[in-house]
Amino acid sequence: MWKSPEFRGGRHGTSIRHAANRTLYRYWDELRGERPAPMRHEIEPTQIGAMLSDTFILEVSPDKEYAYRLAGTRVCGYFGQELKGRNWLDGWSDQAREALSTLLHTVVTKGTGALVGFTGQTERGHTCPFETLVLPLVNRGATFTRMIGATMPLDQPYWLGAYPVVSLDLTALDILWPNNSGHFRPPPRKPGATGDFPLLRKGHLALYEGGRTD
Repeated sequence: MWKSPEFRGGRHGTSIRHAANRTLYRYWDELRGERPAPMRHEIEPTQIGAMLSDTFILEVSPDKEYAYRLAGTRVCGYFGQELKGRNWLDGWSDQAREALSTLLHTVVTKGTGALVGFTGQTERGHTCPFETLVLPLVNRGATFTRMIGATMPLDQPYWLGAYPVVSLDLTALDILWPNNSGHFRPPPRKPGATGDFPLLRKGHLALYEGGRTD
């Protein structure tokens, strides 16, 4: 299993499964240096050219909507529509939408990254697992008002791109803490504290605040 030396996530560590998402994470991590996140204008498309069609940029609005400002052709092809201007949270169940809204709010307020696993299904009943990586960007000032991400299929079925995904089933969600983001980490637990309490639960899934500090 691939283990990144550049981030710590989850109570037991988090692994980015798709190689292209690992590439995007490394590029983002190198670009930011010692800063919490890179500037939006520093993203150079030629540096991620091989996966550009799988990437997207989200804009954060005050009412906690996350609209696509840009979306690659393959991402749009997976869903059979132009995504620009659409809310990233559209298409999920109410329960999943609540969990994902909490996750993205953590990204833009704490400077973390996020991983989302889901199964996409077509009208014909075809299914495919996907992994989405989301990372914060600074557009202006010092706040995270943009996010860069990529949605990658973890399988390559024959129908992918020909039959659009019409329903989404959330299967995993994780927070990624970059190694030098200690000033964003929650404070150490007080002596005598027991248990880790999730920000939100969705069935067998739980979204936790923070990651390992070792």
